[in-house]
Amino acid sequence: MTTVSKPAENLAKALWALSWPVVTLNLLNVVNALLDRFFIGTLPRAALTAHGAAVSVIFMLFSLAFSVGIGAGAIISRAYGAQEYEEVKRGADQAVRVSVYVGLGLALIAALTAPLAAKLILPATSVDAQKMMVQFLLAYSVGLPAMCINQTLAAALRSIGNSVAPMFLAGIQVPVHIALNYLLVFHFRLGLLGAGISLSASVIVSLFCYFIYARHSVLQAHISLKPPSLDWFIRILKISIPSGFQAILRTLSLLVFTIVLSSLNNGEAAIAAMTTGFAIEMIMFAPAFGISAAVSALVGQSLGAKDPRRAESIGWIGAMVAFAIAAVVSAPIYFTVPSFAHSLVGSKPDVQSELVSIVRFLCITEPLFCLAMVLNGGLQGAGETKHPLWISIISLWLMRVPLAAILALSSGSPLLLGINLPIGLALGAKGAWIAMSVTQGVQGFLCGFSWRKGHWKVVKV
Repeated sequence: MTTVSKPAENLAKALWALSWPVVTLNLLNVVNALLDRFFIGTLPRAALTAHGAAVSVIFMLFSLAFSVGIGAGAIISRAYGAQEYEEVKRGADQAVRVSVYVGLGLALIAALTAPLAAKLILPATSVDAQKMMVQFLLAYSVGLPAMCINQTLAAALRSIGNSVAPMFLAGIQVPVHIALNYLLVFHFRLGLLGAGISLSASVIVSLFCYFIYARHSVLQAHISLKPPSLDWFIRILKISIPSGFQAILRTLSLLVFTIVLSSLNNGEAAIAAMTTGFAIEMIMFAPAFGISAAVSALVGQSLGAKDPRRAESIGWIGAMVAFAIAAVVSAPIYFTVPSFAHSLVGSKPDVQSELVSIVRFLCITEPLFCLAMVLNGGLQGAGETKHPLWISIISLWLMRVPLAAILALSSGSPLLLGINLPIGLALGAKGAWIAMSVTQGVQGFLCGFSWRKGHWKVVKV
């Protein structure tokens, strides 16, 4: 009897088939972010500073909303790989229920803490910026429940190999956001408040599209206020909570980082430049983010099918591709950023100068950061969210925060609780950008080591 061997699977092709829609969506989001910066860049300096200070809060809230999808994706992809399709449907339904309550909770917390966040991050002298930041965060909080549900449904769809639907469904948000930005920021002159309203409104429009699609998809998920069952609530949050803590630690580190910048003589310009710099950085890591989502789903499916070797190979292939793409994209941005900086921040020379500086430092280590992003996605797809948490603690809190203070501030500068900085090189914002760049590279090496170690292969979800 002749045995017919199974043809070798083209893992790169499978990875690309799942990642290209996510990459496309992220590129749309890059355009959206840059246009957003264009609209906000025409506002007074106080609005730019307020938006820059709000980034750390927004990042935390979005990451917490995203973390529910991480837990859902890990469970659903495992079930799909094991061909347990009823478990897939039940997992999607329960995950949506969890996301509804998490989203409502985040919205309430964001609204109540907005004034405190503004006073904590911004100097007391920036009264106008504080007021604008509070208005922006209040408007942003309205869309948080919808955002949480959208991210969970997108993760569930990608977990079963459908990344095209999230591309179209979330892509609807982009033109709506741009159109509302034009109307509210330019036409009705609502300033930064208008930008916040347009963001939340576009997310809510996207939610209606997700709602219609999800009901008729393979997931058959419904959106309701019915509480999740306790066992599923625990299963999902067991994976999501470490990711949530990771998001909080990342945000708090960015918050402290922003406070360091605010204590500099050109602090307002540096904070405004940082926000726009992150928007430009999205161009460099947009492909990696898409590949990360694909790796996460395929790793979960592979482990569900009892094939850890396939899962490991997918992780390394995705990481190397993301590294190479980031290197190719970062190089021209490094050299051309001075030529287009003014179009994003307006005629503000000090902000332009800091924008060029931060972008160039980010370009240097962006390939390693993208490698970390993909392997982190693989770890999350396996349900391993504790090691990424420790990587964040080491790279951000043990390295980035103290290094930024030492490099940016001068010796004797006041810190928290009346403590003065014992050593400081007084490099200003440039020192902070160096700290950010170096620790991005560290994350790449730590994630590579964690993936190679292979502990994620035996995690139970």
